[in-house]
Amino acid sequence: MTSGGKRYLIEAWLRKELQFLVTFHASDRRWQMPFCAALATGLPLLVGAYFGHLDYGLVSSLGGQVFLYSPNTKLSHRMGVLMGCAFGMIASYTLGVLSHFIPVLQVPVLTFIAALVLMMCRFYGIGLPGGLFFIMAAAIGSYSPIPLLQTPLFVGLLAMGALLACLIALFYGFHAVRQRAPEAPRPLPPASFDYTIFDSIVIAAFVSLSLALAQALQLERPYWVPISCLAIIEGQSLRAVWTKQLHRIVGTCLGLVVAWGLLTLPFDTWGVSLLMMALAFIVETLVVRHYGLAVVFITPLSIFLAEAARMGHSSPDALLQARFLDTILGCGVGVIGGLSLHSPRFRKTVGGWLRHLAPPRLRS
Repeated sequence: MTSGGKRYLIEAWLRKELQFLVTFHASDRRWQMPFCAALATGLPLLVGAYFGHLDYGLVSSLGGQVFLYSPNTKLSHRMGVLMGCAFGMIASYTLGVLSHFIPVLQVPVLTFIAALVLMMCRFYGIGLPGGLFFIMAAAIGSYSPIPLLQTPLFVGLLAMGALLACLIALFYGFHAVRQRAPEAPRPLPPASFDYTIFDSIVIAAFVSLSLALAQALQLERPYWVPISCLAIIEGQSLRAVWTKQLHRIVGTCLGLVVAWGLLTLPFDTWGVSLLMMALAFIVETLVVRHYGLAVVFITPLSIFLAEAARMGHSSPDALLQARFLDTILGCGVGVIGGLSLHSPRFRKTVGGWLRHLAPPRLRS
């Protein structure tokens, strides 16, 4: 092939990638849903700011992310899904916090949680954001410096945030079903060994591998690495994995600039709470339209969600640098995991081994 032909192919590939990067998707999501998501995120923060315990509000706000699992179905089905997700979020966070006291168990516990959560999400047809926030709760809890005797307090705070999210979802559901006919629940996917068990175990293995690498490299905030890895590897195809990686890396770079600007502003606890509500509203408005643009705002929101209670005790530059390195490492492991997950040879070899280890009734 001539040099001109190679250059043409490279330019065509770059144009195609740029098209995937800038494509916006149509969405019928109305403003009420992002507004309620912002309430579920921000109301616990406002309560924490009022009582002078923003750290308590942040834990409850993490539980408030349960609202994002609300399906557009009839109210009885919607609330059943949310209550199940609330229980899963509480259980994931509790196990994560408990693993903090035995550091050698942090990676095995996260592996167990990731595998179980992903199996449950696939078996029961839980849609986006899938296992992301369950594993995020477990990872953040695993590296939270909580005294042992305060574990019930922090678990209760997260449970209260999840309960508030369910209450907001109930009132939002009354409004939503009046505005639009509810959708029928999606038919459950076939509970096959490959889809439910094999994929979940492989994803959990790469998520735990990313955390183990973060610990080996002695990263300051290793819990961001498995979160970034999971966000990439859950793509439904190699094209989706690659596109989400580009969106996440580019969006994170721009988001770090936004976060740096916000961190330089003199926000008090009330200002941080209102800022996070605004970011949550923007994210839920954009995420169904353009993932990369949403990541620009997800980055500062996630930083404030995990670090707002310690703002002022560390350098913003060091915080942002660590966040960027975590994202790069997590995305790298996620891409390798995605390539493996979609490789016929890998699936045949590793899948056959796992199927041999599984009980006979689970092999089909």
